Amino acid sequence: MVDHPPDILIAVVDDDPRILESLETLLESAGYAVCVFSSATALLETARLDEIDCVISDINMPTIDGLELSRLLRAARPGLPIILITGHPEILNRSLVATSHYRLFTKPYDPDALLAAIGDMVRKH
Repeated sequence: MVDHPPDILIAVVDDDPRILESLETLLESAGYAVCVFSSATALLETARLDEIDCVISDINMPTIDGLELSRLLRAARPGLPIILITGHPEILNRSLVATSHYRLFTKPYDPDALLAAIGDMVRKH
């Protein structure tokens, strides 16, 4: 059952193609439109940036990491919901990302909790 507004576009950014595929499948099965990007640069250069309703990004990526991507997105799109995912939570200060516009998940993430967070964030946005 889809309990979110229609036409919600979720961008997924990860340099691991398996994660991209997994998240794309999960999100599409929940009724979201999805666009995937293998780098932060690819997301920032897309013509669809203004259409995106929520971003899910890995933190540990080459060139521009997820935290820097979040800062750049915040400047371009204040209030855009952002979910950060990491396999190395020990390096983060959760208070830096636990705000109304950010959520932090660790790998492996709970798919139901991730979908609930997305739904909550896009409804509030």
